[in-house]
Amino acid sequence: MEKGKNILWIIALILVILLIGVVVFGYYKKQNMDIKNPIATMEVEDFGTIKIELYPELAPQTISNFVTLANRGFYDNLTFHRIVKDFMIQGGDKEGTGQGSATLKDLKDDGEDSQYSIKGEFVANGVNNTLKFEEGVIGMARSDYTSYSPSLKEQSYNSGSSQFFIMTKDNTSLNGYYTSFGKVIEGMDVVHKIEEVEVKAADNAEESGNTEVSTPVNPPKIKSIRVETYGVDYGLPETLTPFNYMAWLYKQYGLDPDTLSNRYYSAL
Repeated sequence: MEKGKNILWIIALILVILLIGVVVFGYYKKQNMDIKNPIATMEVEDFGTIKIELYPELAPQTISNFVTLANRGFYDNLTFHRIVKDFMIQGGDKEGTGQGSATLKDLKDDGEDSQYSIKGEFVANGVNNTLKFEEGVIGMARSDYTSYSPSLKEQSYNSGSSQFFIMTKDNTSLNGYYTSFGKVIEGMDVVHKIEEVEVKAADNAEESGNTEVSTPVNPPKIKSIRVETYGVDYGLPETLTPFNYMAWLYKQYGLDPDTLSNRYYSAL
């Protein structure tokens, strides 16, 4: 009987030692394995190449979204549709007007042909992303519906989809309120060349009330964006149903939102 107990104790001790070994090995592997951040390479026609290091630990949903769209060719032949000197250059809208976004079909072959949005990953939205909007930082564009109603803060924060912008100068007003998710590591001179193109007010400026002189006369074309992930699968983002501002507005006046086109969504 005593011999049997001793054997059990020995087996238990061996199991404990093995368990400790697995934990220690796992910790060592995690600390010493060199996992590189993904690198996005953007080719801009007639301007050159921009390389951007992406930071998955700061904005995982945004990285999943951007990597998937880029490597599926979504950004190929789109343009920088909005350029504000000493601020930023913005692209990623397949309509080229500032009103477009990606659809679920752009994320996966069996996705629906309907628009989506993703969670904004920044401090004001409960995410500890402290990357500041300095020169060269890339951020996710979003809408701001709070000018219509302060109650629409959540809808504004979670309205990003495919549009992005690259800072050409530091801007502290964006810190904590927009998703920053990477930084230019090569080709900042290209970014500044794009910043210098001739711009004008949008064609519908008088009708829309937007008199900002930021629409390129000849929009620079993004030939392609591809992301080297170094073997890491960042998966698909968790998608949200985008806010339909016009349906909300109709309801404020007691009108039937079903008379609206379900395809209307506003985006920065």
